[in-house]
Amino acid sequence: MRLEGKTAIVTGAGSGFGRGIALAFAREGAAVMVVDIDSEAAFEVAREIGDTRLAWRADVSSDRAVEAMAKNAMTLWGRIDILVNNAGITHLPKPLEDVSEDEFDRVLAVNAKSVYLTARHIVPLMKTAGRGAIVNIASTAGVSPRPRLNWYNASKGWMITATKAMAVELAPEGIRVNAINPVAGETPLLASFMGEDTPEMRAKFLSTIPVGRFSTPEDIAEAAVYLASDASSMVTGVALEVDGGRCI
Repeated sequence: MRLEGKTAIVTGAGSGFGRGIALAFAREGAAVMVVDIDSEAAFEVAREIGDTRLAWRADVSSDRAVEAMAKNAMTLWGRIDILVNNAGITHLPKPLEDVSEDEFDRVLAVNAKSVYLTARHIVPLMKTAGRGAIVNIASTAGVSPRPRLNWYNASKGWMITATKAMAVELAPEGIRVNAINPVAGETPLLASFMGEDTPEMRAKFLSTIPVGRFSTPEDIAEAAVYLASDASSMVTGVALEVDGGRCI
């Protein structure tokens, strides 16, 4: 019960890493708002947790949607202790000049702008409370970029830098900000990263991970629980690599 009595918002919580984080937070005692652009997926995860009122549909690249999300959380709980910026998308592998402007805009809107928007609406609430923990789900792609995923790589590098900038500014306010850098994982985005989900492509990706397996939602959830809990009260501004050694 490392998060007993805490309240948390997890974006992109309808599947993959977000679902794993939401379920783990609930097991650890937190009240969790399950946020996803797919309302049915959010509802299903909230049902697993045991309270479908906690499902909330939001496009985190929309200012109005993020504002409504924050207001709903305050109506439910009166405070927001933890924010996990997990929602993310990628473009398909291709030469960097072949990524369309629409693809580029969408990747940066979901992966980068959303962090700005949640900070805009939730950081003031955390400042008023004098405490808070923000966990941004970045990627090893922001540290050791993979070819043909150029603008996705760049968006995650942005997230890592934003995490450190937020951490140093918000530390005096009692707000900690950290990131997690997963390696490619068994999530709905895996096929998009690889371009095609074949045994050959999986073997190619796995050859870059020393421990020899993809990350799982449980791997990332355990790291998120630690960074969101009081056990990490002296930890801020880190980008924790949960990557089986890929970035060594």
